[in-house]
Amino acid sequence: MTAKTKEPNSSLESSRILIVEDEAIVALDVKGRLLALGYNVVGVAASGKLAIELASKYLPDLILMDIMLEGEIDGIETAFKIREQYSIPVIYLTAYADTETLKRAKITEPFGYIIKPFEDRELNLTIEMALYKHKAESVLNENRRWLKTTFNSIGDAVITTDQHGKIKSINRAASHMMGSTTEDVYGNDFLDKISIVDPSSFKPINLFTHNKTSIIINDAVLKTPNKIIPVSVNISNIEDRDNVMGTVVVLRDISQLKKSETALKNSLKQLHRTFDETVVSLTAMSEKRDPYTSGHQQRVAQLACAIAKKMNLTEKEIHCIRIAGILHDIGKISIPAEILSKPTRLTDLEMGLMKTHSEAGYEILKGISFPWPVAKIVLQHHERMDGSGYPKGLSADRILMEAKIIAVADVVEAMSSHRPYRAALGLQLAMDEIIRGRGTVYDAMVVDACTQVIENDNFSF
Repeated sequence: MTAKTKEPNSSLESSRILIVEDEAIVALDVKGRLLALGYNVVGVAASGKLAIELASKYLPDLILMDIMLEGEIDGIETAFKIREQYSIPVIYLTAYADTETLKRAKITEPFGYIIKPFEDRELNLTIEMALYKHKAESVLNENRRWLKTTFNSIGDAVITTDQHGKIKSINRAASHMMGSTTEDVYGNDFLDKISIVDPSSFKPINLFTHNKTSIIINDAVLKTPNKIIPVSVNISNIEDRDNVMGTVVVLRDISQLKKSETALKNSLKQLHRTFDETVVSLTAMSEKRDPYTSGHQQRVAQLACAIAKKMNLTEKEIHCIRIAGILHDIGKISIPAEILSKPTRLTDLEMGLMKTHSEAGYEILKGISFPWPVAKIVLQHHERMDGSGYPKGLSADRILMEAKIIAVADVVEAMSSHRPYRAALGLQLAMDEIIRGRGTVYDAMVVDACTQVIENDNFSF
């Protein structure tokens, strides 16, 4: 049965006392003394049965209990029954102080003994000490209840150990995670009961070898006899001055986080795949207008990426160049098909119209939220280092590096491939062209990287 708790009051005027004494004269004397001392006597009981009834009815702050009582149960048994049901401090009043009686009385955890006869000062001091002690214990027990409730309400697994790594307690979440109760693991070595391993190698992680106050391991695995759980681990020492008294280990189940990460990665891969497929579709749409140069944009992207890799650009920058390379001529969709496929050289008017494809490509792509400046790269891929290019006549550092790379790759691919108005000029003439313009028309670092790719790396379209 759960004990009812009655908090004692601190003031004498409100301290309520129940007297349990089978001798009427003694009971009347004790009552008179208590009233003279300023206490409130809520009742007097001559038997254990009546004492239990009055304790239930009034829930006094303290009980003065005679050990020898009339009836079937004595004061010690009465105190035991009251202790089982109510948190009321008991002080024994007795003329018997033999060893056997005191041994029985200790089981009920009394708050004091007063041997008859006694003085008012002794009575008052014993009562006040009992009330103070009971109040302190009540506060402590209340704090323990709050702590236990909080401990078991925490969603993460919490395990405490002593300074030697022996398990002292586990909360409800830890019990569920480990498949064990506190009784099963209490006093056991933490590392004997719980195995935390590195997910990459599945080698055990010794959590107690670090000379640190706090350790955080974001990615680990908890191995139990029945399951493997991905967890994050937080280890904190319990310290008293410079001494480590114990350790608190917090394990957080990150299974759902891992599943979410996997789902997010898969979703991102699908998004990248869709993105790449969309880019290829845009390219295919523009090449439908210019079948004679089909594959030109993919080949330019291929060479541009090889140049970028040779220049030690990052993976993100190389990806950007690949996308921009594939789309660099998308603006030709705005050029009449008869100009794109004309078998003779273009007139100045037709060439002027052809040069608008960079700006047309920019207009098509600028509204798309690329993570890179793809539209600007497409706009600048015909700009030249000396300002002789189009459409803006930009020069040197005003041209994006990605555009400089695609410009060189575009020239090399175009000169080495067939066109409607001429046969392929060959890779060697293309290389001669960019080397001749190195540092003036074309960026020197890009030309050098392209030369190394073609001549040393055996590049081929």
